[in-house]
Amino acid sequence: MLRKCSLPRNRFWRISPSRSFATHAEPLQEKDCRSITPPYDNLVDNLARVRKILNRPLTLAEKILYSHLCDPEQSLSGGGKIRGERYLQLRPERVAMQDASAQMALLQFMTCGLPTSAVPASIHCDHLIQALDGAEVDLKRSIASNKEVFDFLESAAKKYGIEFWKPGSGIIHQIVLENYAAPGMLMLGTDSHTPNAGGLGMLAIGVGGADAVDAMTGTPWELKAPRVIGIHLKGQLSGWATPKDLILHIAGKLTVRGGTGAILEYHGPGVHSQSCTGLATIANMGAELGATTSTFPYTEAMRNYLIATGRAPVARAADEAQKKGFLERDEGAEWDDLVEIDLSTLEPTINGPFTPDLATPLSKFGSFIKEQGWKDELTAGLIGSCTNSSYEDMSRVTSLAKQAKAAGLKAKVPFLCTPGSEQIRATIERDGFTEVLQDVGAVVLANACGPCIGQWKREEYKGEENAILTSFNRNFKARNDANSKTMNFLSSPEIVTAMAFAGRLSFNPMTDSLTDGNGKPFKFEPPTGIQLPQNGFTSGDLSYAPSPLPPPQPETKVQISPESTRLEVLEAFPREFPNSRGMELPPLTTLMRVRGKCTTDHISAAGPWLKFKGHLSNISENTLITAVNDEGGEVNIAFDHNHASSEPSKDTIPAVGKRFKARGQPWALVVDDNYGEGSAREHAAMQPRFLGCLLIVARSFARIHETNLKKQGIVPLWLADKSDYGRIDAGDVIETEGLADVLAGNTDAQITLKVTKKDGSKVEIPTRHTMSADQTKWVKAGSALNYIKEQKAAAAS
Repeated sequence: MLRKCSLPRNRFWRISPSRSFATHAEPLQEKDCRSITPPYDNLVDNLARVRKILNRPLTLAEKILYSHLCDPEQSLSGGGKIRGERYLQLRPERVAMQDASAQMALLQFMTCGLPTSAVPASIHCDHLIQALDGAEVDLKRSIASNKEVFDFLESAAKKYGIEFWKPGSGIIHQIVLENYAAPGMLMLGTDSHTPNAGGLGMLAIGVGGADAVDAMTGTPWELKAPRVIGIHLKGQLSGWATPKDLILHIAGKLTVRGGTGAILEYHGPGVHSQSCTGLATIANMGAELGATTSTFPYTEAMRNYLIATGRAPVARAADEAQKKGFLERDEGAEWDDLVEIDLSTLEPTINGPFTPDLATPLSKFGSFIKEQGWKDELTAGLIGSCTNSSYEDMSRVTSLAKQAKAAGLKAKVPFLCTPGSEQIRATIERDGFTEVLQDVGAVVLANACGPCIGQWKREEYKGEENAILTSFNRNFKARNDANSKTMNFLSSPEIVTAMAFAGRLSFNPMTDSLTDGNGKPFKFEPPTGIQLPQNGFTSGDLSYAPSPLPPPQPETKVQISPESTRLEVLEAFPREFPNSRGMELPPLTTLMRVRGKCTTDHISAAGPWLKFKGHLSNISENTLITAVNDEGGEVNIAFDHNHASSEPSKDTIPAVGKRFKARGQPWALVVDDNYGEGSAREHAAMQPRFLGCLLIVARSFARIHETNLKKQGIVPLWLADKSDYGRIDAGDVIETEGLADVLAGNTDAQITLKVTKKDGSKVEIPTRHTMSADQTKWVKAGSALNYIKEQKAAAAS
C-alpha cells in the first residue's frame, strides 16, 4: 500500500571591516509566518527517536534530514552504515516550482485526482522571460508571447491552492530565500539550484517534477542517505575576495563530480563572517559539484536577514530550536570527507570556459588566456542571476561603478544587470544603485533568469568565437546565447564589473590601471558594500506576489487548449512488464554510444525550446541534439542499421529514435561519465522514455538525473568496469539477465547485459544498479506516477 507522510502546515552582524560596513536595517512589515515556520517541536521530538537508534553524534545535515523521516525506526534500525547506503523515506515541508519545470510537474500532479497539494507549494514565473531590450519592454513582450503557459500555471495554481508569483516577481531562488526559507527546513524545488536556500541553514534539494509530485500528494519522498562532506572555514575574506570566489575555488578542488551523493556542510569560524546571502551564493553553486545540497549552522547573519525580510517570528522560533541544539552539528560528529579552507588566503577566481570546475586564480588568468591562444577581448559582462543578485552584491558593484563614474569611465562592452527579485529591484532603485549603474552604461534587465538560462536574444557574435564574463553559476557550451563558440567565464559580480570597464580578459583590477577621462592612470579601490539596506527593504510592486496559503478553488478550469503547440495533456507511459521475456527487459536495440560530457542541456536543450516544456511530443524533437556520437564523433547523428530502403542509414538522434518508436522497437543508450549533470530538468528523462528508451548504461550518473530516469520507468545501470563502455555499439541488441530478480525484491542481485553484436557474436557485460525496493515498483509500473495512481486506486477500492 502507498504510505502517506503528513507534516503540520503550520541588529548586529559580523562583517570583515576591510570588505564592507554594517548598518542597521529596518525590517519589512512582519509577515504571517505560520506556513513557513518549521514545526521545530515535532522535528526535535523526531530527532530524539533518531538519537536512540544511532547513539552517536550527528552532523547538522543528518539532524535536519533524519528529523524529517516518516518512520525513523524503519529507515535507520538494524545496524550497518547509513550514509551512502540506506534509502530514506522523508516528508518535505514545502515545494517550489519555476515556470518551465512547473508545467510538467503540474501535468503529472493533475492526473492524481487530488483537490490540493499536501504541502505548501509555489510557482515562480522566471524562466520564460527573454532578455533583449531591457526590463520593461522584455517583460511585456514575454508575457504576451507566453500568455497561454502563464494562464495554464495560474489557473492550476488557483484550482489546487498553490501560491503563484507572476512574471516580473523575480527568480525562484531569490524569492524563496526572501519569503519561504527557514533554518532546519527540508524543501524540494524543481530546479537544480534550489540549494540556494541553504544559505538560511536548511536543506533545499533540487528534484524533477515527479519527485515534487511525491511531496504534493503526501507520498513519502525517497532519497539515498547522502554522505556528508565537511568544509571547515577559518579566517576572513578581504579585499576583492567574495563568497563566489570561495565556491569557485571549491569547484576547482572537488570538480563537477566531487559532491555527487553528498551534502556539503560548512562549519568553522569562517562561516560566521559571511552574510546570509553570501552563504546562499555558496550553496547555490554546490549544485555544480553534483552535491545533493549544502547547509550551514544557524548564524547571527541569518537571524538578521530573517528579521529584515519580515520574518521575525521565524527567527524567534529558530532561536529556541538553536537552544535545543537542533541547528548545529554535535561535537564529535564525523565527516565522510573533510576540506579545510583558509579564507584569508583566497583571491578572486575565474572558472571556465565550458565547465564550472576549471578554476584559475585571477593573478594567473591573463597568462592562462595567452597560453590558450585566445583573443584578449571581452565581448559582454553580465551580473545578477540567482547566484549573485542580493542587495550586498549590488551595493559592492555600485561602489565600483561610482569609482568609474568619478573617473569619467563607461563600460566598454555590453554590461547587463539582472535583479534577483522585485524586492531587490525596488530597493536598489530607491537607494540610487540603479542610477549609478545605468550612468556607466549598464542595462537593467527584468527580474528573471534571462541570459543565465539561455533567455538572451543576442544578435552579436553568432557563430563566432568570443568570450563573456558572468556572475552566473553554469557555463556549458551554447547555454547562454545558443552559440557553442561563446566562452562563458564565471566570476564574482565585482570582477565582472571591473573587467567591463577594461574590455580585456587579462585585466586584473587588483594590480592593473586604466586610463581615466583625463588621460591619467586610474586604479580601482577594493569594493565595499552593505549586507542589508540602511532603510530596510521595500517590496516594490506587490501585485506580482500571491496571498499566502490561498484556498483551493476546485471549480476553476485548468486552461489547456486542444490545439496548443505548447501544452499537452500528459498520457501515461506504458507498463513494460511482463513482456516476451517475462520480467526482464525486452530485447533492446542500441541507439548510440554518447561520447564525453553529456549534461541535461545536451539531452534537452533550453533557450528557444523552453516554450515546449509543457508539450512532451514537441519538446522531444530536441532530444540529445547536441550530444556527440562516439562512433564517428558527429553531433546529433545516429545510425539506423535496420532502416528501410527509402530511409537514410543515418539521421538526427530524435529522428532515429522516432523511427524505432514507430517500429515498436524499444532501445537503449550507452553513455559516458557523470551523465545528466547540470539542471534538474526531468524532460531529459521523459523525452527518451517518450521515444522508446528503456535502458541507459553509463560509466556513471549524476544524482538528480539518475533518479529522474527511474521515476519515468527507465532502468539506469552502471558499468561494473568502465572500460566496457566501448564494447557496445549502435545496432547491437541488449538483453538483461538478473533484472527479474531485482524487480522481485532481491535488490542485491547482479544484472548482466547479454549483447548480441551486429556480426552475431555475443559478449556479456556486468553492471551494478542503485535501485531501492520502492524504486523497482516505479520501473515495474512503467513510471512512479503510474505506481502512485495504482496505489491510490487500490486504497479507494
